Amino acid sequence: MKVRIAGVEEESYVDGEGIRFALFVQGCPHHCAGCHNPQTFDFYGGRLVELDEVIERIKGNPLLSGVTLTGGEPLCQLPAMTALARAVKSRGLTVWCYTGFTFEELIVGVPGFFSVEEIKEFLKYVDVLVDGPFVEEQRDLTLTFCGSRNQRLIDVPRTLSARSVVKVELD
Repeated sequence: MKVRIAGVEEESYVDGEGIRFALFVQGCPHHCAGCHNPQTFDFYGGRLVELDEVIERIKGNPLLSGVTLTGGEPLCQLPAMTALARAVKSRGLTVWCYTGFTFEELIVGVPGFFSVEEIKEFLKYVDVLVDGPFVEEQRDLTLTFCGSRNQRLIDVPRTLSARSVVKVELD
């Protein structure tokens, strides 16, 4: 399986808690004004890589706390992101995912992108979902792991169990 990426940050300290392997996927339908990564908008940009190559790079770093899927819009490549998240969780690492979709949009599926069944399968492997588009008018540099006030850090396992959004409590 292949994934189209814009790049990676092998040891990121800003894309979630701990030392993280940040995968920047290529392609985004949201085109948020003021986006930090506008070079990821083009669905045909970046480069195609084998998902196994990405997994091997992650396995090669014993210092990692987890993997962060960001972009671009990771959910536009949902089959590859699900396979990657499954592999990451099998190694005992955490999975964070940044998405421009809201949790409420995700759980009903997004026609043309993914079904309810596909997103449910993916979310089984996600620890933290940072949801919502970046809104330039709500930009806030004091937020931890979010760029604008509308975005939420969602504890996915607790949210799925409670059947309502449970936000992450940071130390």
